[in-house]
Amino acid sequence: MISFLGSILLLIVGYFTYGLLVERVFGMDSSRPTPAIRLRDDVDYVPLPIYKTFLIEFLNIAGLGPIFGAVAGALWGPSAFLWIVFGNILGGAVHDYLSGMISVRMDGASLPNIVGKTLGKALQQFMLFFTVVLMILVGAVFMLGPAEILASIFHANIHVGGVNIPINTTFWAIVIFIYYFLATLLPIDKIIGRIYPIFGFLLFFMAISIFIAMIVKGYKVPEVWGNLYNHHYLGDKMPIFPLMFISIACGAVSGFHATQSPMMARCITNEKQGRFVFYGAMVMEGIVALIWAAIAMAFFGSIEGLNEVMGKEGRTAAYVVNLISNTLLGRLGAILALLGVVAAPITSGDTAFRSARLIIADAFSISQTKIKNRLLIAVFLFVGSFFLTQINYNILWRYMAWSNQTLATITLWAVTVYLFRENKFYWISLLPAAFMTMVTSTYFFFAPETLSLPYNLSLVLGVSVTLFILGLFFIYVRKNSTKKLLIIKK
Repeated sequence: MISFLGSILLLIVGYFTYGLLVERVFGMDSSRPTPAIRLRDDVDYVPLPIYKTFLIEFLNIAGLGPIFGAVAGALWGPSAFLWIVFGNILGGAVHDYLSGMISVRMDGASLPNIVGKTLGKALQQFMLFFTVVLMILVGAVFMLGPAEILASIFHANIHVGGVNIPINTTFWAIVIFIYYFLATLLPIDKIIGRIYPIFGFLLFFMAISIFIAMIVKGYKVPEVWGNLYNHHYLGDKMPIFPLMFISIACGAVSGFHATQSPMMARCITNEKQGRFVFYGAMVMEGIVALIWAAIAMAFFGSIEGLNEVMGKEGRTAAYVVNLISNTLLGRLGAILALLGVVAAPITSGDTAFRSARLIIADAFSISQTKIKNRLLIAVFLFVGSFFLTQINYNILWRYMAWSNQTLATITLWAVTVYLFRENKFYWISLLPAAFMTMVTSTYFFFAPETLSLPYNLSLVLGVSVTLFILGLFFIYVRKNSTKKLLIIKK
């Protein structure tokens, strides 16, 4: 329990210390008018109060990842605590804050445009395709996941005009589909700005109630010391590095967040709000991930107990979450907690489609003030998502996890180049960029769904790729530093 509570404390301290350092390195300027003020269109550029921008950002990024991902990550043991804490403070929150604030400085630019201005047009085109596909993928995954949970809570039949309609997964998927479509089309303050406070309450209730119940009922959370070895039931087939670093994305480092930040970059009214909205929302997500990782390790008596349930019995993270909620909180509390679990993916799924609309609109300079333009893009996105929902959910999740971390890696390199060009201390993003390069490249070589090479060879290749990209970056730094000196001399 000491490791768990200490981890939460470290996240909070990290916000007030390292978060402040990152803010100062970036050079926050509270006197600069933000895009919400200068470019207001009452559709996407809408000034919102800080409590709404924080809630929307937090709910946008807190999908199933900090819940299901943390439960899955708990299979490796307390090393998950270290990754969530240090990955969050030094990597994920830095990634979220800088991508969000760079978007603010670039008039609310979407991620592909940011990448294009830092890493070049070729990578911008790749990122345009990559992020739109990922957003549709996220939307599809976050349509099926909450639909299954809602079907487990509310299952019955309704009769309409003599027709018997079953309230099952398909029914809830259709309801969520309709909501996503409206949330993608309408001005951000009409649905998202109004309904998110409700979703926020449910998500906070879920996290706080599980935390209190865990403390009151005296669950013994394993400590970090003496437990930093691979507890996973598959052993060497699932090494901590890089598998755990891919499985636990939301809560530690997640590229999906950089696709969401531009939405609030178009709504904050002062740059000084950036640390609370972007860095703070990521820290809050890390706390949610810590809570679910801790209770997953403790609920079944031990980490081995969790591995027994999810390994030999073949139970899913959804089963574990449902069982924990019903056992700890009773029927009513469990329903509220599970609705909080549902709120997390729904509030990421709707904005995944919305951010995909903005990315496409920015790429092709399509004005979004007219509803017909928004409708044209939305129809294209939702047709694509329909086909993706026909694919097995587990397959979708696996590919989304790696794609998500690859996106984070590219974003970290983009913000590193930005900081260098602005003569700022770029090491704060360079180090996590290099680390995530090693994580994603090693995973690509090793994972069974990709190349499936031997582990040691995958490590060597992952390190080689990382050193190669680092070498390219420092060649770029040296070349452009020389140019800067020549300009100064002239």
